[in-house]
Amino acid sequence: MSFAGASPGAPAYAGRRGTGGGLPEEASVASSTASFLDAFDFSAIEEMDPSLAEGHRVLYDREVPFELRVQDAELGPREVGTLEAIRCKILALGDEQTPQHCRIELTSENDLFFHYTHNVNEHEFKDMQERQKLMIDFPDYMSVLMKNLNNAIKEPQCYLAVFVMQRDGRARLDFIQNMEYKFVELLSCEFLASCEEVVRQQITFRYNSMKSRLALMQSRLQDINALVKVKNPSLLLQLQKTPARNGLRR
Repeated sequence: MSFAGASPGAPAYAGRRGTGGGLPEEASVASSTASFLDAFDFSAIEEMDPSLAEGHRVLYDREVPFELRVQDAELGPREVGTLEAIRCKILALGDEQTPQHCRIELTSENDLFFHYTHNVNEHEFKDMQERQKLMIDFPDYMSVLMKNLNNAIKEPQCYLAVFVMQRDGRARLDFIQNMEYKFVELLSCEFLASCEEVVRQQITFRYNSMKSRLALMQSRLQDINALVKVKNPSLLLQLQKTPARNGLRR
């Protein structure tokens, strides 16, 4: 397979390196936030996800750094795209050992109308297998997808996720390994922009989900405040003043 623009220096991630300072603190904050959210049961909210309507189950749901490119039919894809965190959701239908269908959904917090899907069953995967000379079978496909996405998160300077969009709604996600002296395409997935009805359902769900999560956390915060007020009123007063001090420092 050939990749347009797969030449040294083409992908925007190629020259990217670690930023050094601040990462341990950011990791600590992220860990604390994750621990705080783990205390809430969002299962009832997540069950309303329209992506699960056909019986699919979520295998993977993370934000992954993508390089976004727009391809012109005549000029080809731009040599360098824009970097953006894209939420990738992998869903499977059927048993883990004998899946019937795989779907990938891509969304963006920066653009609520950004919604692309990749759908493939075992028969369609055989065509992918032949075209791309893949050495895996359909039951392993989802695991390979997750591995490539995780690699793009952990080592973005070595493993690239390049999403090339066309004007007619078609798109392609290329997983590329930067081997310093050349770029090697590992896997390519075809996507389609979702129809207006699907986009509307997803936006409605995301809004209602965020609203419900906020209500749960506000309720929990009120319970904690009430408890602290009884046990240690001076501590509550101090906690309530802390945001104001932080705001003045900015």
